[in-house]
Amino acid sequence: MRIALSLEYDGTAYNGWQRQRNGEGVQARVEEALTRVANEPIELVCAGRTDTGVHASGQIVHFDTGSERGSRGWMLGTNSNLPDDISVIWAQPVDDSFHARFSALARSYQYLILNRPERSALHRNRAWWVYEPLDAQRMHKSAQALVGKHDFSAYRAAGCQASTPIREITSIAVTSQDDWIQLEVTANAFLQRMVRNITGSLVAIGRGDEPDDWAATVLQSRDRKKGGAAAPPHGLTLVKVTYPAEFHLPPNRNDRLLERLASDCWSGS
Repeated sequence: MRIALSLEYDGTAYNGWQRQRNGEGVQARVEEALTRVANEPIELVCAGRTDTGVHASGQIVHFDTGSERGSRGWMLGTNSNLPDDISVIWAQPVDDSFHARFSALARSYQYLILNRPERSALHRNRAWWVYEPLDAQRMHKSAQALVGKHDFSAYRAAGCQASTPIREITSIAVTSQDDWIQLEVTANAFLQRMVRNITGSLVAIGRGDEPDDWAATVLQSRDRKKGGAAAPPHGLTLVKVTYPAEFHLPPNRNDRLLERLASDCWSGS
């Protein structure tokens, strides 16, 4: 039997998704919990490997098992064996043709920036504090040059092991309200640190340190050294993974986590 899970986690305490030799990965904690519930070793396949300190509200994983449990049993049993910063949102049997990584059509990330002179005590692990004024409209306009299928070598990590730097961004938007700026980007897949590198370059543009067309110039250079510094990981959340309708996966109730977080902040909650 193949089971799909939707996970949310706060990545602050973890060395990314992947199982680690040194340090702790989210994957290991979830596999340990599932192994207890299944009473057999469980190995997970994920939709996207988040980096150290990066969060998720819509991570999708799958595993194969000979154990029979109901969907509610998988969810509640696993959550009872997980720490408070990791949670299963839903569990569902899927066809053997489903693959959390290879069946995915798109992945969506959100990056949250707190743009004010004062740092935040409450949101220090969920948003990048940038105290210099940023022009969100300028950032949004510049970002549109990245939409489409391109060689994103200039926006990948130096140690990225992807076989090709070609990716297709279908949408990217930078919006603002009061002290908050939010970047939302959807692509077929992402390179290592791609969203953080894009965000760092857009912030340089928003600060006025670089011209409006700099995001495009960096892209065309295909040289990571030509881009801006990477944004820190704690502002980034994997919010949604999109699959073909034929798999009948539940809608993710948490794929707007950062939007709701920002809304709470904007309303003064």
